[in-house]
Amino acid sequence: TIPGLVGLILQNITVMLTAFALVREKERGTIEQLMVTPIRSIELILGKLIPYIVIGFAGFLFSLSLCVFWFGVSVEGSLALLLALGFLFVICALSIGLLISTIAKNQLQAMMSMVLVILPSILLSGFIFPREAMPAAINFLGYLIPLTYFLDIIRGIVLKGIGAGYLLNDIFALCIFTFVILSISV
Repeated sequence: TIPGLVGLILQNITVMLTAFALVREKERGTIEQLMVTPIRSIELILGKLIPYIVIGFAGFLFSLSLCVFWFGVSVEGSLALLLALGFLFVICALSIGLLISTIAKNQLQAMMSMVLVILPSILLSGFIFPREAMPAAINFLGYLIPLTYFLDIIRGIVLKGIGAGYLLNDIFALCIFTFVILSISV
């Protein structure tokens, strides 16, 4: 449960952080000032994303250190691989928040959209209920959630000590999710 909780907390915090990033600019009216500057949309998105990457990865390191030192769950696999894939998941979760932020018109819409992302992630990703016990249609919906793949990654590395060779499908899926969601946000 504890390694899965690290992934769940990481997703919830990072989605919350960035879900309000551009919405605040829209509500204050400063987004128009940003649009007339010579920066492109990708530069604006990356400028908004970089501080949150640092904060999100620091949160990942903090929750992982709590997992190891407070709860006594040792990392059986490669710590470097876990950190690299944790960094990838931070960017993926931040991209989800940015997508919410670019679509929402105000902070209330962003908050409701955030709930629509986080709640299914908790229920369908395999964090609470084993995905094998879910009906086929519900199990399929779990494949549309990035947290599903990160839970496989973190549980595999921390508890089983497996390497990247066994996690290629999950790594590939996270890369695809990150690229697609970030592209849509831009």
